[in-house]
Amino acid sequence: MFQAFVITAGTATAWLLLRGLIPQLRRGLLDQPNARSSHRQPTPRGGGVAFVAVASASSAMALLSGHGFPAVTLPLLAAPLSVVGLLDDRHNLPASWRYGVQLFTAVLMLGFSPLVQRLPIALAPGSLLLLPVLTLLVIAVTAVINFTNFMDGLDGLVAGCIAVTIATLAVEFDATWSLWALVGSLVGFLLWNWSPAKVFMGDVGSTFLGAVFAGLVLQASSWLEAFGYLLVGTPLLADACLCVLRRLLAGQPVFQAHRLHLFQRLHHAGWPHARVSLTYISATAVLAIAMLAGGLPCVFSIAVVELLLGVWLDQRVAVPFAVASEK
Repeated sequence: MFQAFVITAGTATAWLLLRGLIPQLRRGLLDQPNARSSHRQPTPRGGGVAFVAVASASSAMALLSGHGFPAVTLPLLAAPLSVVGLLDDRHNLPASWRYGVQLFTAVLMLGFSPLVQRLPIALAPGSLLLLPVLTLLVIAVTAVINFTNFMDGLDGLVAGCIAVTIATLAVEFDATWSLWALVGSLVGFLLWNWSPAKVFMGDVGSTFLGAVFAGLVLQASSWLEAFGYLLVGTPLLADACLCVLRRLLAGQPVFQAHRLHLFQRLHHAGWPHARVSLTYISATAVLAIAMLAGGLPCVFSIAVVELLLGVWLDQRVAVPFAVASEK
């Protein structure tokens, strides 16, 4: 009952914040459609500031009230990344600045991870393997941040999928109300972001959500459990990862703006925003139920099935990758 109240309060707060912020964002952060856009009308971006504010305030209040659960701190740890994201939305910061803050955030997330604190004895301080392992983990966290950001290109897609994912992990951790406030604020944002979107989250929101998701995965009690949590995000992460690999193999610059993700090519094939987003959100929800009901074996099996379905959609429904690359 209390969780329902927190979700409702988070939803109402984010919705009201955006009601006041959208006119301001329209004046200073208006996203004009271009050849690579999925929208046709100028739409303000930066709306992610609403759920960042709700989540950060809730996290601070939880800490002040004595809740020391590490997941409570994650929105605050990701907050600097959202500030840089907001500046980037406004001023197009150099990529080196953005990635530098992502690296800093990843190191903070790892520092609060019980998995890292309980690394095997073979990776104890002084081990030759320690630095390579930590480097790979930092790269993995920044990959989740960037993959989440890459997928923010269709109304309701990222906010819906991440809301389901965070709710799942909040249940797994039996977390305090601060995480449920974030889930509620994402619902409030979705009311404005659902097709046709009145506001986009922008980098201020997408990088923040990617960091919180990665941080929650790192709160798992074992590496296998962490892998299971990561698999809940398969629809978002697999699309982004496979698209990057295909672009690398095709000799394309992976950080250049494009319209080659599966979700974009499904949209180009005639699927409306809502249909694509609901497909991804539903797939995430199925994985969430599998994780809660059956753990790693169940979620792994469902993830494999969904990957195969994604391949079928890629080959049979979406605009072909090669054709989309020529546009």
